[in-house]
Amino acid sequence: MNALEEFEDFIVNGYKTHIPHVAIDCAIFGYHDHRLKLLLAEIDGLNGLSLPGGYIKRTETMDEAASRIVEERTSIKGLYLQQYKTFGGPDRAKFNEIDLDRLAKVPVFKNLKSSWLMDQTISVGYYAITDFSLSKPQPGFMYRSCEWYDIDKIPSLLFDHNQMVKEALQTLRAQLYYQPIAQNLLPEKFTLTEIHAVYETILDKKLDIRNFPKKMAFLGLITKLNEKRNIGPHRAPFLYTFNKKKYKRALELGVTLS
Repeated sequence: MNALEEFEDFIVNGYKTHIPHVAIDCAIFGYHDHRLKLLLAEIDGLNGLSLPGGYIKRTETMDEAASRIVEERTSIKGLYLQQYKTFGGPDRAKFNEIDLDRLAKVPVFKNLKSSWLMDQTISVGYYAITDFSLSKPQPGFMYRSCEWYDIDKIPSLLFDHNQMVKEALQTLRAQLYYQPIAQNLLPEKFTLTEIHAVYETILDKKLDIRNFPKKMAFLGLITKLNEKRNIGPHRAPFLYTFNKKKYKRALELGVTLS
């Protein structure tokens, strides 16, 4: 079965293998070299961008479905993943804005009007974060494209996905202080400048370059190594690593690092 045949079968029979009326949409953020991006997908036939998403297989938990969706779109296993909110407004799908008659002329959508997909759907929002330079975005059978967009250049999205992005980003920024998010964006050994850049970029605000890393070191959240990274003439900063035990404890206590 090719991708188009798989999509057409999903429109007609997907409810047999997936739980209807409950979807998952994933705000997948990407960080690299002082830049924060968001992965967006173009739904085939709808001429618009949305968050990558999908339905829960009857054999999966919600977390397993979210992990599968994120892996399918990024080609990376085991990304940091958090559920942040459920969206269930009665008009969130905005079916009245979709030209179903036009879509029905496309063979793959000929059965869309009577499909199980056209009923009201609740969406469970998850966010994930990774180093976007390591990912290989894959569209999958429902999407025409899947690409990274700068966080400050997000266009108008389909459905209620702009609101999803807004709330996912707010949650990411709040949880940066008490979830091990930074650990997933840095190598095992890193410089103070590198960890400072992660926090400053995600929070989108200036953090005191002198006090921020010193506070982390003072609290014991990071450990200074007897190693340096040679980055140029007379420039060899010390390397650090996370003290995972103390870092986890500090996160549980809600230590603020700003």
